[in-house]
Amino acid sequence: MAKRDFYEVLGVAKSATEDEIKKAYRKLAMKYHPDRNPDSKDAEEKFKEVKEAYEMLTNPEKREAYDRYGHAGVDPNMGGGGFGGGAGGFGDAFGDIFGDIFGGGRGRSQGPQVYRGADLRYNLEITLEQAAHGFDTTIRVPSWDKCDTCHGSGAKPGTSPVTCSTCAGHGQVRMQQGFFSIQQTCPKCHGTGKIIPEPCAACSGQGRIKRNKTLEVKIPVGIDNGMRIRSSGNGEPGTNGGPSGDLYVEIHIKPHSVFQREGDDLHCEMPISFAKAALGGEIEVPTLSGKVSFTIPEGTQSGKTFRLKGKGIKGVRSGFAGDLFCHVAVETPVKLTDKQKELLREFEKSTTEGGAKHSPQTKTWRDKVKDFFE
Repeated sequence: MAKRDFYEVLGVAKSATEDEIKKAYRKLAMKYHPDRNPDSKDAEEKFKEVKEAYEMLTNPEKREAYDRYGHAGVDPNMGGGGFGGGAGGFGDAFGDIFGDIFGGGRGRSQGPQVYRGADLRYNLEITLEQAAHGFDTTIRVPSWDKCDTCHGSGAKPGTSPVTCSTCAGHGQVRMQQGFFSIQQTCPKCHGTGKIIPEPCAACSGQGRIKRNKTLEVKIPVGIDNGMRIRSSGNGEPGTNGGPSGDLYVEIHIKPHSVFQREGDDLHCEMPISFAKAALGGEIEVPTLSGKVSFTIPEGTQSGKTFRLKGKGIKGVRSGFAGDLFCHVAVETPVKLTDKQKELLREFEKSTTEGGAKHSPQTKTWRDKVKDFFE
């Protein structure tokens, strides 16, 4: 009996893409699966036919030969074989499908799996001044280097790693669970594809040893608390030749004795004397770039806020600096002498006799209290 056209078997056009062929195959393989058609020779034969067509058309070289010469252009034995647990069986066929889903499958990794190294974090504590102006620094971080004794092989000098017998050096094993065939990391060699009979004593078979390395880090102007600086490739090394992870330097800014930061703005409390608040005048305040002077008006009350534009911090993503907000705190004098106390009593008497014009806030507060009780 002559073989049917492979495209006809799968019900696809000759111009069908690989994804369209896979989709058709999944549908027909499910339909003619032996478990769904017990004791059906017809289903068994159709399942073999569908599987053969799929294997031919998903192999670029075989498909090209088939398109050019038909069945004569391909080896008919490549599509044979039964189904079940043996080679070319149902488990292998569905391994192609579910391997695509779970990361394995035909045409995928046939050797040890390659893994990217883990990222590392380094906590760096800096001052507010350093954050505002930026600076360059060096840090020491743990790192893995190739073992000098075994030159990275992990094996004792004079010996070599051997191919894992469980996975035949692939680093992956296929687990058959009823209907599904799933590819997993080899439990014996842990995906390396190699076994080390006699491990290197210097590195305990790891092929690498931990050392500290010094890195230069540039702290940008205006960096804020909790921000991270990425140092590419300075994390943990990858497995089986995979790329190294990254190092993230996380910034922690120490509390400042004068300023509190809020975004790009700074805040500070500015104590002034009772006389200065009453009479007004010039005062001097600190900033991160030096001292500045400005004049406060007479009659300044405690809690009054003065804004010094551009005296804050220029943030990492800002085009201009923030502001400095000075919050006035009128300081009550303490440890007065008898003469000072007498002078204050005379002053208090004179302001009381002067009426509400000297204490407008007190007058307003008393009126509010009176209205409340009435």
